[in-house]
Amino acid sequence: MDGTVLVADDDRTIRTVLTQALTRAGCKVHATSSMVTLMRWVEEGKGDLVISDVVMPDGNGLDALPKIADERPGLPVIVISAQNTIMTAIQAAEKDAYDYLPKPFDLPDLMKRAARALEVKRRAPPKRTGGEQAQDDLPLVGRTPAMQALYRLVARVMNTELAVLITGESGTGKSLIARAIHDFSDRRTLPFVVAGAADLATMDGPSTLLSRAKNGSILFDEVGDLDDDAQARIVRMLDSFTDNAPRVMATSQADLAGKMEAGAFRQDLFYRLSGVTLNVPSLRERVDDIPLLAEHFLARAEREGLPARRFNDAALELVRAYSWPGNVRQLENTIRRLLVTSTEEEITRAEAEQVLGNQPAMEPLQGGSDGDKLSASVAKHLRRYFDLHGGVLPPPGLYARILREVELPLIEIALDATGGNQAKCADLLGINRNTLRKKITDLDIQVTRRRKLM
Repeated sequence: MDGTVLVADDDRTIRTVLTQALTRAGCKVHATSSMVTLMRWVEEGKGDLVISDVVMPDGNGLDALPKIADERPGLPVIVISAQNTIMTAIQAAEKDAYDYLPKPFDLPDLMKRAARALEVKRRAPPKRTGGEQAQDDLPLVGRTPAMQALYRLVARVMNTELAVLITGESGTGKSLIARAIHDFSDRRTLPFVVAGAADLATMDGPSTLLSRAKNGSILFDEVGDLDDDAQARIVRMLDSFTDNAPRVMATSQADLAGKMEAGAFRQDLFYRLSGVTLNVPSLRERVDDIPLLAEHFLARAEREGLPARRFNDAALELVRAYSWPGNVRQLENTIRRLLVTSTEEEITRAEAEQVLGNQPAMEPLQGGSDGDKLSASVAKHLRRYFDLHGGVLPPPGLYARILREVELPLIEIALDATGGNQAKCADLLGINRNTLRKKITDLDIQVTRRRKLM
């Protein structure tokens, strides 16, 4: 890398780590714990890239973004923040941050993003007017990589015209994602209409929806459950759209691609709705977010007048280990029940066990064995991959490409499960440690050692 990087963070350790890493990479670095100093450097014309924390003793990194853009159009700013909510990502995108990363961040990942920022000659960003206050009651909280990737994608598609398909299990917050896309987009002052099966049961249903939505947003809720007639009405409605049409979004917990292949969902509707697909991870896929969500729900309940409570360590361990088939909605309902039934300030493991009904740590998979389920999913994906080539064979080298796509997430997930311990990971996978090391290098996998909490 080549360039001058301005680092602003009130954490001395972070300043030191970033200064050392960027210097080793060939950059010049100016580091400060003061937003005032950072802005002075910007005004003096210093720096080719800014890496800034959000909450500083004398200012706010997000609030500084428009000032930096006015003073130095095109100067990229990477925002890092311990405030790991969707609102931070949305606000960073609205104020034209080059990128956003949650704390604790992965240093190699940040370095890659910094290198790209220094290489890209960015044009001056367009100004946006207005702005909404962060809504603290949105339970879209999480610092896991899956949730942070979702936040960044939401922020990128928010003000596009593309249709958005939001997939995920029941209770994961799909409708909340859709509402956030609308509420923090340029259409925020226009209607947001949720359409279900009853709204599409008659011939005049689509026209009624359009008159209600105007050029705001329409959300087709659980679109995979709609019958053939309702699907046909949506297609005709979308075909009639003009330039002032509403933004279209849809949610589905069903596998629409699988339903389409089985003839249970219209192909033309699938492609019209899936301009961008956002997959909301289940709670089982982001266990490390459970304590954050629990704290969020406890605090919100206290603001609503319920008693102040907290989990003891043993109770929280049980909550983390439970499989949560109902996802975030089930977690919130469980916490509210505990707030009512618990008599002490600290919620114990025994009380949590009673409410959870002594459920096993993992729910059995439905519909066959693990191997059958995985094989069926891979087969569906491969059939769709071939179908998308329209009767023409895919490019040569398919075997190696498919194996790589399966191997990469398998090794990443195994490394995450073993806390980055390569010896344990190799043993878990049943391969030689040297083989694992070579695959990590070949697949460009970033390994972070940490202590596992469960």
